[in-house]
Parts: sequence; C-alpha cells; structure tokens
Amino acid sequence: MKELSLISHHLCPYVQRAAMVLLEKQVPHRRTYIDLSNKPDWFAAVSPLGRVPVLLVGQEPLFESQVIAEFLDEATAGSLHPADPLEKAQHRSWIEYGSETLKNIAAFYSAPDARSFEEKRHALSMRFARIERELQGPYFAGPQFHMIDGVWGTVFRYLDVFDEIGPFALLDAAPKVRDWRRTIAGRAAVKSAAPADYGDRLLAFLQRRDSHLATLLSSAP
Repeated sequence: MKELSLISHHLCPYVQRAAMVLLEKQVPHRRTYIDLSNKPDWFAAVSPLGRVPVLLVGQEPLFESQVIAEFLDEATAGSLHPADPLEKAQHRSWIEYGSETLKNIAAFYSAPDARSFEEKRHALSMRFARIERELQGPYFAGPQFHMIDGVWGTVFRYLDVFDEIGPFALLDAAPKVRDWRRTIAGRAAVKSAAPADYGDRLLAFLQRRDSHLATLLSSAP
C-alpha cells in the first residue's frame, strides 16, 4: 500500500475511529495534527468538507471517518466486520447509532442551563439503555473484537472524563454497557487511538465552554 498519513485533531472522536483501524490491523502510517481553528492552507484542498479526519493515500485524499475506516478494512488482510452480510449490515447500523450518540454527547456538554442539561443527560442515558438490548458480551457480538467496538470506544472515552466531573448516572440503566465499556477500554488499539493527554485536553475544552457542565466543572473541588 502507498504511504498513509492520517490528518487529525487531538479531540476528534472520528479521527480516533480511523486510527483504531490502523492500529488494530497494525498498518504503518503517520499522524499529523492540525488546529481546526487555524487550518493550514493546504487543508482545504484535501478536505472538501473542511473537517478531519482525512487519510492521504500517497497523494490521494479520502475524507469522512467511516469511509476511511471501511477502506482500511477492505484494503488490508482480514476484516473487523463479521463475514455474514446481514450481521455486517447490522453492525454498520449500530455504528451509525454510535455516530448519533456522539451528537447526543455534544448536546449534553453544550447544554446552557440546569434544565436543558438534565434533558440532555436523560436523552443520552436512554441511548445507552437502547443499545444495551443488542449486546452479547464481552464485546458487542461476543468474544471477538469488531470495528463497532472501536467506534463505541470513542463514545466511552467521553464518559471517562465526565466521570471526573460528577456522577451523572449515564449508564445506570445499562449494566451490560458498563461491562462492555470496561472490556473495550482494555484494548490496546482503542487506548492508543487518542493522544496520551486526551483527558486533559478534553477537560480544558469543556472548561472553556459557556455551558452548565463548565459551571459544574468550575465548582468541583
């Protein structure tokens, strides 16, 4: 395969999704981090949508995280998807559900006041309660790690930081999700998909927001 370069941002969960596939399948690559508030001039040429991740395959750019993840899975030996077409499609459906859950997370940490914060907290907890019914354990579909597990690892990484701020009971109605989260967290590729200082960077990002969560964070002991 041509040289691979993953254009990244330190906090982007979608970058982590692509990085996880590269790491899990031990694909040689390099990662370049950019400041999305001060994008380099060359970035517009490789990212028509103006966001990360972008994967440069030689000089050819691919954009959008799931497109990149699927390409990497197909272009390398083995697969992080089930072999059965229906089961594979079901995994892809729940990957999309994971993407929507990331939107719920953004709504949760951006809620401007206590009332909307509680509404967003409840909506997010219901997201986890819903996928609870699909889990086989210890991974999503049993003993084998799949791409979907890595995708949800990017979701659970937010919860690691939220837990430092307060007990938000996001998984109280989802005990199997709690176990799944712990299992995924132990996977080397999932751990390494984010920078080592991710937690500190996310806390700093949350502190700068005009949000109820930022208020809670500023008043924490």
